[in-house]
Amino acid sequence: MNHRPSRPSVRSLQARYARARKKAKGVILDEFTQTTGCNRDYAIRLLRGDYTYAIKPIRYPRARYYTAEDAAALEHISELLDWMCSKLLKAEIPLVLPGLRADGTLDISDTCAQHLLDMSPATIDRLRARRRPKGKHRHGFTKPGTLLKSRIPIRTFAERNPEVPGYLDVDWVDHSGGNASGTFCFTLDMADAFSQWIEMRAVLTKAQKFVLDELQCARVDLPFALLGIHSDSGSEFINDQLYRYCKAEHLKFTRSRAGKKNDNARVEQKNWSVVRRLSGYGRYETQRQVDQLNAVYDVARLYVNFFKPVMKLKAKRRVGSKVKKIHDEPKTPYHRLLECEVLTPAEKKKLTALYESLSLSKLKAELDRRLAALKPSRTFTDIHS
Repeated sequence: MNHRPSRPSVRSLQARYARARKKAKGVILDEFTQTTGCNRDYAIRLLRGDYTYAIKPIRYPRARYYTAEDAAALEHISELLDWMCSKLLKAEIPLVLPGLRADGTLDISDTCAQHLLDMSPATIDRLRARRRPKGKHRHGFTKPGTLLKSRIPIRTFAERNPEVPGYLDVDWVDHSGGNASGTFCFTLDMADAFSQWIEMRAVLTKAQKFVLDELQCARVDLPFALLGIHSDSGSEFINDQLYRYCKAEHLKFTRSRAGKKNDNARVEQKNWSVVRRLSGYGRYETQRQVDQLNAVYDVARLYVNFFKPVMKLKAKRRVGSKVKKIHDEPKTPYHRLLECEVLTPAEKKKLTALYESLSLSKLKAELDRRLAALKPSRTFTDIHS
């Protein structure tokens, strides 16, 4: 039977053990281990005084604070918001939770609702660690432009940090499925540098006339005035037609350095986080598929601009061999526009009315329905198998 030795008995044995010879020490150890049931090596350290004998309080495991209901509700909200990262989700939960409970989409207790509001980003990651889907990155195709480069000024990412909305970063996303031969669709991706407001248009080819036509259509849908355009150095943007349009409309037209994607980082990031996550890497090559993509984008622009918060880079600081990036608070493009002083009260009122008419659960259901109808001609795997 295992008996825990008391402190007085251990102290008396330590003095006796220190005075004893080798054979007597063995007898003392045998008696001590038989009486207490301690391990012999532990008994030696204890009697030598190498081990401090202390009675520690019994620590019982802490009761689980977040329940299965909390995890299920968090998973449901994450699915509605396309599994955005935990820092962005933490900022968006207080905005969407009242609406989800009001329309019956999320039937949870008040305690669960409070837990969702109290969760830290680390807790959110822990509760949904095994649920978030993974994606793969592929590369596209861009043909370098050679015309008018000397007339269109270069602007790097560090030089472009506008304090007002209206300056669009534009780029193309190909839907070739990894095979550049033949005719296939493209998506014109446009992101506002200030608010991160995004517009998307699918076209059958990226001819120069389509660039201008889709930019003019997007200009009508923008909730702010278009002030400038920033593109890469591809020939679909660096052409006389777009240059003359910007000059006639008094729009500032700038471009990135050739081969430097970070100069156009805002829209390059949207190519993956929005366009690729919607359309995937399959091949789309018919007008019917273009129409289906545009039907998806009509819903996705509302879903992303009103319910998907983003963080903007404020500064970078080098710490030893690493660079620490400092971001602002996560906010949706809609909320960034509301805080902007450039928009008139009438424009803000119009935006607010549109936001209040939207339901996150219904919008996500409609987006999923349209995505289910979107079928590529061939997948990336089919083309390369």
